Amino acid sequence: MGFSCGIVGLPNVGKSTLFNALLATQAAEAANYPFCTIEPNIGKVAVPDERLDKLAAIAKSGQIIPTQLEFVDIAGLVRGASKGEGLGNQFLAHIREVDAIVYMLRCFEDENITHVEGGIDPLRDWETIETELVLADLESLEKRKDALAKKAKGGDKDAKETLDMMERAYALCAEGTPVRELKLTDPAEKKRLKALCLLTSKPVMAVCNVEEAAAATGNAYSAKVREHCQKKGVPAVVVSAKIEEEVAALESPEDRAEFLGALGLEETGLAHIIHSGYALLDLITFFTIGPKEARAWTVRKGAAAPEAAGVIHTDFERGFIRAETIACADYLACNGEQGTKEAGKLRLEGKEYIVQDGDVFHFRFNV
Repeated sequence: MGFSCGIVGLPNVGKSTLFNALLATQAAEAANYPFCTIEPNIGKVAVPDERLDKLAAIAKSGQIIPTQLEFVDIAGLVRGASKGEGLGNQFLAHIREVDAIVYMLRCFEDENITHVEGGIDPLRDWETIETELVLADLESLEKRKDALAKKAKGGDKDAKETLDMMERAYALCAEGTPVRELKLTDPAEKKRLKALCLLTSKPVMAVCNVEEAAAATGNAYSAKVREHCQKKGVPAVVVSAKIEEEVAALESPEDRAEFLGALGLEETGLAHIIHSGYALLDLITFFTIGPKEARAWTVRKGAAAPEAAGVIHTDFERGFIRAETIACADYLACNGEQGTKEAGKLRLEGKEYIVQDGDVFHFRFNV
């Protein structure tokens, strides 16, 4: 389990350039004209985690397998898309499948790259994106409302509860407000809302695409976006898609580190996006380490040990007995599994154990 992000934005904001850089491919054509991305491009990238490399070195693992992050690069959205402008609603089905949405906002000036709105204003672009997604949700709810109301009148309890959630969501959309503003805490209500598959119920993060010189500090445009995001409780990340493109072209980690260091950057924009995305979706990483392979896995925060086992294989969850567990810090400090055993740091955890970020597991199961 990784997580998937749909990259949404107006044409010519740098979506495809970032996508190409992140995947180190030219799978998406990054051209200077609107709608150059006609069909969504989907690609997976390895999630960088220095802990995995250190664990693998100690265990002398033959193979290192990081967890993955999926990006979906979606065709440029324009004002009026919900009414058929530009490419209309072609992008909507693909957004519905992702776990989170990245609002890619242009925060750089370049007279050689046109902007469909005629000038640079990332907050205006934010409103355009959000308005079109809200209108799409409104239309979706309107289409389903009557049929569900009939079921609810017929005494269907589930339909009644779903209709109640739908009406709350509809009221927000009618005001032009995204559904995520409901801020639900009840797990049952969260489940019902998720089942509606509304675009604006998904968590969001903003990615400010700045010029190369502003990659480390941001600029006036990105500062406005950060301020806006702070009020909304939305994470904001500053990247330079052009720098990401240049980093992706460098083959060795040493060259990449040197290049980033010269620009005053400690890590790539990809790493920033991943960190923000994991926090946004409440995800954590656990490891399985051995001589054959060292592997990272992703699970939701708060998951019990059997659920983590199920990420590897459903049989592991079904027949879960217990988990041999070592904290990553203990594994590194004791120089491996044998050292942790000798130090009394290896624990046997049962079905109620809540997975901690960095746990190293060996699952015992019986099917």
